[in-house]
Amino acid sequence: MATTPAPHPQAPPKPTWDPRDPVRPLLRPTIRIRLTLLYGGMFLIAGILLLSIIYLFTAQALSDSTSQLPFKVVNGTVQPTTSWCRLPESPTGDQLNDAVTLCLRHQSDLALDDLLRRSLFALLGLSIIAFAFGYAMAGRVLSPLGRITRTARQVAGSDLSRRIELDGPDDELKELADTFDEMLDRLERAFTAQQRFVANASHELRTPLAINRTLLEVHLSDPGAPVELQQLGKTLLATNERSEQLVEGLLLLARSDNQIIERKPVDLAEVAERGVDQVHAEAEAKGVEIRGERAPAVVQGNGVLLERIALNLLQNAVRYNVPEGGWVEVTTEAKDGQAVLVVSNTGPVVPAYEIDNLFEPFRRLRQERTGSDKGVGLGLSIARSVARAHSGRIIAEPREGGGLVMRVTLPI
Repeated sequence: MATTPAPHPQAPPKPTWDPRDPVRPLLRPTIRIRLTLLYGGMFLIAGILLLSIIYLFTAQALSDSTSQLPFKVVNGTVQPTTSWCRLPESPTGDQLNDAVTLCLRHQSDLALDDLLRRSLFALLGLSIIAFAFGYAMAGRVLSPLGRITRTARQVAGSDLSRRIELDGPDDELKELADTFDEMLDRLERAFTAQQRFVANASHELRTPLAINRTLLEVHLSDPGAPVELQQLGKTLLATNERSEQLVEGLLLLARSDNQIIERKPVDLAEVAERGVDQVHAEAEAKGVEIRGERAPAVVQGNGVLLERIALNLLQNAVRYNVPEGGWVEVTTEAKDGQAVLVVSNTGPVVPAYEIDNLFEPFRRLRQERTGSDKGVGLGLSIARSVARAHSGRIIAEPREGGGLVMRVTLPI
């Protein structure tokens, strides 16, 4: 029976306006307005700072150039005070004016070079500060998007109970988060109702099937029953057993669609060994050899469900095999932070375009729903659902020469 999810904590207040209303309030603090004010203000402050610094540098350069002239007047003669200011020894008026002009021009060039150098250093410092401040502010503005993304990833792991519950101003991100929460509410109700229906229907079907099996077994145990009646009873008993397997498969499929909450260390090698033990008798009866090395590969999960993956894959590998000289290879290993279970077998050639259909419920190779005594068509669907519930995946590939290679990868 599916359990009712725990109530969510108190959600932040909803926006004071209706998100579905095409008319928005004029004073609504939208992202556009906030970013415009933020980056416009930052640009204005940076411009004021840069202008002030350049003004101070210019004032200092002019002060230095006027207070330290490259020449001086001594006893009516002009004498240079720097090594780069050259004046003629007995200059005429025009020669002296030209020489003084060159010295003053050279001093201005030196002042402009010093001003440019200081301005470049000031611009570099302001750029570093602006980039750091802009990065911090952008991260703060976009932090709700990170929260929405993390919640979406958790929901992708089949945890529909997660909610964003974003607080803050009633802007576009708040509207997006609230809409996403409402969508998750509807999805959770739909999935919960679906799982509850499957679980209740399966439980309700168990009782009449169990009664039918008991009645058939009682009639078959009567030695005086006619042969035709016994044959009919065996046929009905086989049909009843198939229905029971279908009900159990539906229950397990509904259970494995949920996220695994209680996790314990499980060794895939041990899980594979148990699956081999359960199909050993059937494999011997069909003349199928089971082989392979199984190295320890410990994962966190539900041992019963993981054992079901191995059992379903092994049963398919044994039942869909060649009539003579068939084999099934089962290996486990831990590689690159993942535990890997590989089940490969001989068998009929499987076209690559039919691989995806094998994982659909009630689907088999080149046939659907009925006409097979090899199962109820839920084995691979259950295996894929259990793998997803453990944040893993299962991949099927056609094996060269016939058969399949089923690869299950689970995070360690």
